[in-house]
Amino acid sequence: MRFTSEQRLGDGLLEREFTLGGIPGILWTPASASAPVPLILLGHPPLGLCKMYPRLVARARHSAAEGFATATIELPGSGDRPRWPVVEQARADLRRAMEAGEPVSGEIVDALVLPLVDKAVPEWQAALDVLLSLPEIGGPVGYSGGVISIGIRLAVVEPRIMAAGLFAGSFVPRAMFEEARQVTVPLHVLLQWDDEGNDRQAALDLFDAFGSKEKSLHAHMGGHTGVPQFAGEAAARFFTRHLK
Repeated sequence: MRFTSEQRLGDGLLEREFTLGGIPGILWTPASASAPVPLILLGHPPLGLCKMYPRLVARARHSAAEGFATATIELPGSGDRPRWPVVEQARADLRRAMEAGEPVSGEIVDALVLPLVDKAVPEWQAALDVLLSLPEIGGPVGYSGGVISIGIRLAVVEPRIMAAGLFAGSFVPRAMFEEARQVTVPLHVLLQWDDEGNDRQAALDLFDAFGSKEKSLHAHMGGHTGVPQFAGEAAARFFTRHLK
């Protein structure tokens, strides 16, 4: 890991940009930390870190107020990373189906999501290896956000993740339902009831499939970007219970 920039934000939050094997990322640590702190990995949609930055730094600030460090990395094929033809084609097929008012086929969803999961999850694990070696990061670790299929795979294969807050706002391949049954960590799942790009029934079926003994579903009225502010407060309480 190579840190490429460092700045103190207005509330004292330390923000450091880094690269890891050519993958850009950002680490935020709370100003008040006097000992190694738990870490939350911030998941996000494949729109690029620059576009997602305002929402990510807001989440980082909220987490820092609760005593957590947070980190994120650029997803494959996003931002300044090399284009990924197979996923670009799947995105084009998805747009075409949605603009035509046609159902999004399982083949399109598989082509869009499964390669992303297969490539992104090992990258998240490599980042986690390095982040946990920093003296200011002590664990335990949580995962928060989307893409929900990435969160599912990480919760299954990464034993260092002790709790996950997942956003049910993306297409989920049928194969991920079987992986969901293998998830055992505590889960806090957020669902926007009127999410225009999400299959509500599929999200409910996925929640039912999770194998975790402790899992809660928090559904709110509104579209994809209409998550109420108090939803973040509930998620913070969830991570405080399980990571501190």
